[in-house]
Amino acid sequence: MASAETDYKAPFSLDSYHVSEEYGFILPAPLDELPPYYQPWMDIALRVPELVHSHELRSYVNKMPLLKSEFLQKHRELRLAHLALGTMTMGYVWQEGETGKCFFLSLLMGDNTVLPRTLAVPYWEVSQRLGLPPILTHADAVLANWKKKDPDGNVEMLLCLPGGESARGFLMVTLLVEQAAIPALRNIPTVINGVRRRDPEAVAEALEVITRSIQDMTAALKLMHEYVEPSVFYGIMRIFLSGWKDNPNMPNGLIYEGVQTQPMQYSGGSAAQSSLLHCFDELLGVKHEENSSSFLIRMRDYMPPAHKKLIQDISLQPSLRSFVQQQASEALTQSFHLCVTKLLALRSYHINVVSRFITVPAARARQLRNQSQDSEDGGVISRAPTALEERGTGGSGIMTFLKTVRDHTKEALLSETSEEIKHHN
Repeated sequence: MASAETDYKAPFSLDSYHVSEEYGFILPAPLDELPPYYQPWMDIALRVPELVHSHELRSYVNKMPLLKSEFLQKHRELRLAHLALGTMTMGYVWQEGETGKCFFLSLLMGDNTVLPRTLAVPYWEVSQRLGLPPILTHADAVLANWKKKDPDGNVEMLLCLPGGESARGFLMVTLLVEQAAIPALRNIPTVINGVRRRDPEAVAEALEVITRSIQDMTAALKLMHEYVEPSVFYGIMRIFLSGWKDNPNMPNGLIYEGVQTQPMQYSGGSAAQSSLLHCFDELLGVKHEENSSSFLIRMRDYMPPAHKKLIQDISLQPSLRSFVQQQASEALTQSFHLCVTKLLALRSYHINVVSRFITVPAARARQLRNQSQDSEDGGVISRAPTALEERGTGGSGIMTFLKTVRDHTKEALLSETSEEIKHHN
């Protein structure tokens, strides 16, 4: 049987991977309503922030009817259902913070280690049909969570987690990063087919488009500082993105009542669940060390299966890096190096963002706890989950992981001109 590396009868194309020429990995035109039978889900999902704030969400979910998932027929219906059920799940589990309890009221509102069958059973069924895990993922909260709010094309989020404008801003900026990557995704097949045909000019031109697109992703990421308040992100939002794997607050995981009696473990939402950087790494030949690589590969299980398949198939193509090394083309070499350098810059800037939104508030929280006091914005920070201080919501040791990934990106630079390119930037 021929492998993807040797069978080149047809040009490489994005057609079979659910990647849109216009929207990239973003789900085109998501639905904002489910069939009327499922209105009880949407009624609660749309109110998650206010019901968490009033400590009523668990009570509402516990009273929710057990609905059959079989009437969800179309892909977009399933994606909206997964988003709604996932939003309710995160609110249900973390309504009372990292302890999961609110004194004697916990008996009435439910335990955060058991997801009631009215939510767990349909969530499991919808997840199985989509090939996604039963937890809120990047594919839900970002890729399938938007709608146009006016004829000019301005968009807003469909559903949101607690955190007010900062929560909406966080999801919107992440969506803008995905949007900025669309030209890069469109040009990945051009690079692959150019390498197959041994056409250095076509490859160089496509790499230049990818480079500009990665620059635009970094520019979009900078909007986090404008639209997200660090104390709100750290003190309120993060716990609702965290999961029940590698989380000291829920070491055994979550029991999905009516699905199985043993608890299951799933990682929370993470930037590593975006397929973008996985595609760029495979295309450019970026290799990560064992621990980082195993985490990144595990995060692919949180992507739509077609997107995961695209990453795998890119990895089976002829090596772009080897092709660049074999060509006597200064233009191609420069294009490749600039592309890797901009990817490196994006990862470095991501570390900057994580420092401002996680590392600095975590240090502030420790200081406030030691002083046993709350100050103005410190009141929110000091009540933040202690288990997340050194971890990403996906469960990784976040700064160590990000710095290791960045450092291994540097190794994709071709040594003979890497210093020159770094000085150029």
